Amino acid sequence: MIEFRAVTKEFPDGTVAVRDVSFEVPSHRTTVLVGSSGSGKTTLLRMVNRMVDPSSGSVLIDGEDVAAADPVRLRRGIGYVMQNSGLLPHRTVIDNVATVPMLRGESKRAARARALELLDTVGLDRELAGRYPGQLSGGQQQRVGVARGLAVDPNILLMDEPFGAVDPLVRAELQQELLRLQRQLGKTVLFVTHDVDEAFLLGDQVVILRTGGEVVQIGSPEEILAAPADAFVEGFVGADRGRRALHLEERDGREIVVDGDGRPAGVLVT
Repeated sequence: MIEFRAVTKEFPDGTVAVRDVSFEVPSHRTTVLVGSSGSGKTTLLRMVNRMVDPSSGSVLIDGEDVAAADPVRLRRGIGYVMQNSGLLPHRTVIDNVATVPMLRGESKRAARARALELLDTVGLDRELAGRYPGQLSGGQQQRVGVARGLAVDPNILLMDEPFGAVDPLVRAELQQELLRLQRQLGKTVLFVTHDVDEAFLLGDQVVILRTGGEVVQIGSPEEILAAPADAFVEGFVGADRGRRALHLEERDGREIVVDGDGRPAGVLVT
């Protein structure tokens, strides 16, 4: 479990990116941070692997303050997937995926064997293993990025707008792939997006932030849609325009909660 305890981040120029934020990221679930630019989403995510240190407060993993951890060792044990994949352009697909395991002391042969298995896991043909990132489509690059993030079998996977740079059709495919992977692997995922539809599709828990790094509401998609905390949340999720009005439909023998756009928002549990 990841826990943020009253974290604030103020940069040297006086900009406050995050202000007194506290919440928990449950184990083996997907928590999505969603908000507009300047709401502190990425700053919070990068506090987990100490790419950013808070000005005050603390971040804990399983009760241990990450401030006491060696940053390099910490990062090598946490999966990290970013927008535009962040792949090394001069290394082949297989070597990109194998990089962190080898840095942790795994043999090249073992790391490459694991990399091939991960290509299977993320739905990529092994024939792509010898190609370079520039020879792949945007969607393929992002899948390689996910495979690299999973290469050390981390308990925690950080995903910073990983699908934001691909076209809508590819983005939809990648979202479904992530849902499948999470059902299969059950990682603790912290996912950043500015897209509320993506947040509600992927998140077991959604954290809505406003500009200035303040948490406005935390809950499941169903809870937020049913009871927005204030006018800001209503506007952000579209509830004030009726776009998120909920109703029930029966699909495949189950009662599904559907929003005003026909998107599933949950399953009715009685």
